[in-house]
Parts: sequence; C-alpha cells; structure tokens
Amino acid sequence: MEVWNVTLRSDFILVGILNDSGFPELLCATITVFYLLALTSNGLLLLLITMDSRLHVPMYLLLRQLSLLDLLLTSVIAPKAIMDFLCGDNSISFAGCALQMFLELILGGAEDLLLPFMAYDRYVAICHPLNYTTFMRPKVLWFMVTTTWIVSSLSALVYTSYTMHYPFCKSRMVKHLFCEIPPLLKLACADTSRYELLVYVMGVMFLIPPLAMVLVSYTLILFTVLRMPSNEGRKKALVTCSSHLTVVGMYYGPASFIYILPISFHSPKQDNILSFFCTIVTPALNPLIYSLRNKEVMGALRRIFGKYILPSHSSN
Repeated sequence: MEVWNVTLRSDFILVGILNDSGFPELLCATITVFYLLALTSNGLLLLLITMDSRLHVPMYLLLRQLSLLDLLLTSVIAPKAIMDFLCGDNSISFAGCALQMFLELILGGAEDLLLPFMAYDRYVAICHPLNYTTFMRPKVLWFMVTTTWIVSSLSALVYTSYTMHYPFCKSRMVKHLFCEIPPLLKLACADTSRYELLVYVMGVMFLIPPLAMVLVSYTLILFTVLRMPSNEGRKKALVTCSSHLTVVGMYYGPASFIYILPISFHSPKQDNILSFFCTIVTPALNPLIYSLRNKEVMGALRRIFGKYILPSHSSN
C-alpha cells in the first residue's frame, strides 16, 4: 500500500526526443511546424468532406474518420511536448500519464482498424463496382466506424488499467516522448514478464490480421487493375491505391516495431524516433498524400473556396 501511495503522489518526468537531441530548439521548431501542418491539413480535409456533398461517399467518409483520428492523435502528444520544452517543465502527473496513454491507444488502435476497412472499400469499388452500393451501404459504413471506436476503446482501457496498476518505485524518468507501455514497464518494481508477453501476443493479434487484410485487398486490386482495358481507369486506380499503401506503410511499419518487437529489444532512442514519426510526422503527411493527387478533393477545395471565400472578397 505504501508503494502504491508513493506511485499515485509522484509525477513522472518525460525525457523524450527533445532532451536527447543535440539541437533541441531546432527539433522543437520542427515539431511545431508539423503540428501546425497537421492541424491545417486535417482540419481542411474534414471541412471539405463535411461541406461538399459530392464527397459524401464511403471512401471520403472513411477518409474523414482518418483525418479526425490523426488530428486528435497529434493533439494528444505534440502540444504537451512543445509546452514542456518551452516552459522547462517535463513533469506529468500519474493521472495525466494514464490519460495520455489511454487516448493514444484509443486513437492509434482505431487507425489500425480503420485502414483495412479503407482497403476493403477500395477493393469493392475496383473489383466489384456493380455491387459497391450494396456492399458499402450506410449501415455497413457505420458498422465499420463504430467498430473501430468500440474495439480500440475497450483495448485501450484494458492496457492502460493494467499498465498503471504496477507500483513504480524506480526512477521517475520516462525516457520517451509521451507515456507509453514499453518505457513505463521499465520503471515498474514488479515482475512484468508475463504482461510483456501478453502485450507482445496482443500486439501481434491487433496488427497482423488488419495488415494481412490490407495486403490481400490490394493484391486482388492489383490483379484487377492489370486486366483493365482502359489506361485512364488503370492510372486512376493505381494513383488512389498508391496513396492508401503509402499511408499503410507509414503506420504499420513503426507500429509493428513498437508493439510486436519484445520490450527487451527496445532502445529509448529508437522508440522515440518511431513514436515521433507515428504521432507527429504521419498525421501531418496523411492528408497531403491523399489530397494532392486527388482531383475530387482539389475540385471540392476550389468549389468551397469559390462559394464562401471569393464572394466575400467580391462584395468588399
């Protein structure tokens, strides 16, 4: 009981990538730029898909969910890291650490489940276009969205509760950008070997089946695309799918290293770099990857800009 009370009263100290960098000011500026880019690009994509009725189709409604997840995920991590550096105070309370971990696990888990649903949507659209409205009807779409949130929330609740139930009587220095399972378990003064094995097994189960679903979907898509008689249709399908696969690689690559590789093989520097990439860089780049080569999104941007921005300037 005494150890548990000490754990609850003590703050953690986040010693992350900024502290280990040889140029912390430059890295802080980089994080700030990526965060502002993530806010702007994801916020704009959310606005476009919500306001333009032509984008109210399953592909873009799922993309809106991805933008929402990216926007929330980077907002859980980046502002705290930036303010800690500027204020010179890297402390985080026990409850704040648990909350940050819980939110990061929800949002990261939801994205892990959403990406295979997006791949399935492209598979149906390209391989079974005549049945698209049946296979991707509104009820199916809402089932996909609610499943990602419910499953990820339950998983995050279990992970966070069990991780934070350990007594932390060692150093309070968390060598990470934010509160996450592997670095926190290194501070526990109890045997965590069984739980580490459980984290490994659940990580494999949570990441490998969705990744396999994505790979199977795009393999079938590739076979269908190669048989298309139209060069224009083939090019459009390949451009769309290449954007999806880029996002998939940017997410599953680092996530697999963090959650599937046994904790004993982790180093603070590697974990910090991968987490920085997953939670700050990727959310900023995802909307750019999806929108820059997408004629429908750029067309929606011109329509919204022309309808709401240009008239107000003309009237002035």
